[in-house]
This record gives sequence, structure tokens and C-alpha cells, in this order.
Amino acid sequence: MNPLQSLFDGNRAWVQEIKAQDQTFFERLAEQQTPEYLWIGCADSRVPATQITGMLPGSLFVHRNVANLVVHTDLNCLAVMQYAVDVLQVKHIVICGHYGCGGVKAALMHSRLGLIDNWIQHIQDVAEIHAAYLASVQDEHIRFDRLCELNVIEQVRNACSTSVVQGAWERGQPLSVHGVIYDLKEGLLHGLNITVTTPETLNDIYKAAVAAVHRRNADNR
Repeated sequence: MNPLQSLFDGNRAWVQEIKAQDQTFFERLAEQQTPEYLWIGCADSRVPATQITGMLPGSLFVHRNVANLVVHTDLNCLAVMQYAVDVLQVKHIVICGHYGCGGVKAALMHSRLGLIDNWIQHIQDVAEIHAAYLASVQDEHIRFDRLCELNVIEQVRNACSTSVVQGAWERGQPLSVHGVIYDLKEGLLHGLNITVTTPETLNDIYKAAVAAVHRRNADNR
């Protein structure tokens, strides 16, 4: 039996379902893509962007990597951002993390996994920025959740600092960068109080978002 047969079968069932709702959907989709959103998410197989947002193909331009990082030397991510912003003219960049992220956990536990340790170092850098706060969180599960949240907030700040986003704002192009987190246990997305639309507001919004994470920890004690 073809080991990919279940994928082909699922694809055909999905096509039939879409066509039952809209016979011309794929013809229109093949002509162009006009997404309003660039989604930068985790490569985790449990967090598929279009499914968890209920969006159809063509609605989201997607880049995924381990732990949803925006690294200034990652040409793959930067190329996706540049194409999305400059060519597709997306209006929103969404950085989506999730609770239970394996990359964040590996960083928190200082695990040794091989080559990926070099990538996870970026998350350990986030943990270092917030080391005093994280050390104050006694419950390890809550500490894990909070680092997942703080990682998203840091990646929003990183995205806003790229030449791609800065260039769009300098041109007066409408562009917002948002941070959200997905809860695997309940299937819901949650905002993280961080939406940036101008470079002038970045630092204040960043500080407020971090403060909101700290308050959630106090509420859980």
C-alpha cells in the first residue's frame, strides 16, 4: 500500500467538501493570492494556521519554524516577511506561539538535543532577558506558560525591528504586528496585549505587554 495513500484520500475528501460549498473556489484561488495576514507560527504539527483560525486557503501567508522565532539573521523568515509585506501588501503580521511548545521547554530545561540547540539558544536569550521574573515563578508549569508568552512578545519586538517592517512604516504603508498564543488543551487563541502599528509606540506597548504577563502570574498565586 502507498504510505501516502491516507494523505491522498484526505485531500480528495477535502476537495469534495470545498467544492460542495463553492464549485469555483479552486479556479479563483489559482488566479492569485491576496492574503491580509502573514502568520509566523511554530512548526508544531498541532498548530496548523488555517485550521485553528477557520480560514480558507489564500487567506494566510504562512511561515513556520521551531518556537515561532523572528531572528534577524534568518534569511528564510526575512524573505517571507519581505514578500508578504512588499509584494502581497499584507496588513497584519501575526506572531503565534502556543502553550506546551517543545522548543520553549527545551530552552527552559537547558536540554541537549543536537543541532537544534543552536536555534533554541535564541529562546534561552529570551529567558535571560526575563530571568529575574521567571525565577520568581515557583510553579514550573506556570513558568513554562509564561516563557511561551514572553517568547511571543519578544518575537513581536524582533519583527517590528526588522528592515522589512521599519521600511513599510517609513513608506506610510498600513501594517500592524500582533502577538497571540494558542492553547492546545482548549483549542482557543488568546491575545497577548501587544499590537504595534508605529515604531514610536513599540517600546511602550512592549513594556505594557510584559507587565500584563507579570500580573497574570500574580493572579495565579
